[in-house]
Amino acid sequence: MLFKWKSKKKTGENSRKLITLINPKSPISEQYRTIRTNIQFSSVDKEIKSIMVTSAGPGEGKSTTASNLAVVFANQEKKVLLVDADLRKPTVHYTFNSSNITGLTNVLTKKTSMNSAIAGTNEANLSVLTSGPIPPNPAELLGSLAMKEFLKAAYQEFDIILFDTPPVLAVADAQILANLCDGSILVARSGETEIDKAKKANDLIKSAKGKLLGVVLNHKKLKDSTYYYYGESDK
Repeated sequence: MLFKWKSKKKTGENSRKLITLINPKSPISEQYRTIRTNIQFSSVDKEIKSIMVTSAGPGEGKSTTASNLAVVFANQEKKVLLVDADLRKPTVHYTFNSSNITGLTNVLTKKTSMNSAIAGTNEANLSVLTSGPIPPNPAELLGSLAMKEFLKAAYQEFDIILFDTPPVLAVADAQILANLCDGSILVARSGETEIDKAKKANDLIKSAKGKLLGVVLNHKKLKDSTYYYYGESDK
């Protein structure tokens, strides 16, 4: 299936978050590739095909982490789908300069097909499904039978599906998806994410019977370099 690229006007502020596209040879991009490798080796018995990316609270970098992981997985010539499942404060359409008129909410409410809502990107093998219009009932939509049907259909088209979700401590959305996905990634911001909140986020993911693959610590300054492990912030 070929997905057509639906772009808006590009902005440097949004596109710079995609360091893996802008500067794939940078130390930061290499760190994303290391995370990719760690994910691939995190499960021996079951292939990881769906991954939820979340954080304890806002501003910790989960959206940019999800987007850059999507790029490095696509670099392996895997068919990757990045889904903006943050149906409250979506950002994927900004990051990829894509239209958000039609997206996940339209698919889950049966107003359009999955293939019609998915858009290609400038990165080969990477497609995105934006959030679509913000609904009044995000948690209900994500926990619906339609969501399970969407996942089943997406597995037929893609090798890796990445979900960008709201912070796990804020609303129940991430817990719902943690139960549906093969694994979860928790993003924490160095020097800002409180340990107690990170632990509580971990407990909530596990209580939802989700599998925590690991924690990504971003904005950590390296002692012997002017580079940062991850220097951009999003919600």
